Amino acid sequence: MIPETTACRSAREVARAYCSPALLNHSVRAYLWAAGYASAHGIAFDAELLYVAAMFHDIGLVREFDSHTVPFEDAGGHVAWVFAAGAGWPLERRGRASEVIVRHMWDEVDVARDPESHLLAFGTSLDISGRRPDALPASLRAEVLDHYPRLGLGKEFLACFRDQAERKPDSSAAECVRTGIADRIAANPLDTHGA
Repeated sequence: MIPETTACRSAREVARAYCSPALLNHSVRAYLWAAGYASAHGIAFDAELLYVAAMFHDIGLVREFDSHTVPFEDAGGHVAWVFAAGAGWPLERRGRASEVIVRHMWDEVDVARDPESHLLAFGTSLDISGRRPDALPASLRAEVLDHYPRLGLGKEFLACFRDQAERKPDSSAAECVRTGIADRIAANPLDTHGA
């Protein structure tokens, strides 16, 4: 289910080098939830583009790429653009990689206009907040969680968002903190897998 292209393997290598094990597994799960949802609902998408975006969607939360001037999703979009340039992607595709990452924090993305952003938003909201777990078969959820365990993601992610909110009060992370992400993370049904 994970695309095996040179760009995908390289993106995973970069994410592994900079992300904690919990954040890396979250990135892989975000892709797998998105791809599973697309398969179940007949949504055509660019697997390589979505996978690369998934690998970098939270890289703006890690120390090396955290920007004091822009929200974490914008910083991650910049990293993806630079990565895509190095991978030889054309200018438009580099922009799409960045755009998908930025849009994953939007409240809604129209699937007909931008399936990759729509799918990444679905996958990340399921993995972080436990939103719409029944949109995927229980067997798929169990298989993915067995292969890519959560490793205390909720606590780590909440600490990252609280840090972002404190330093960037106008950011999307700050808005998430203000609107109760801590409660949503605490109630995430994915954290009960294997408990």
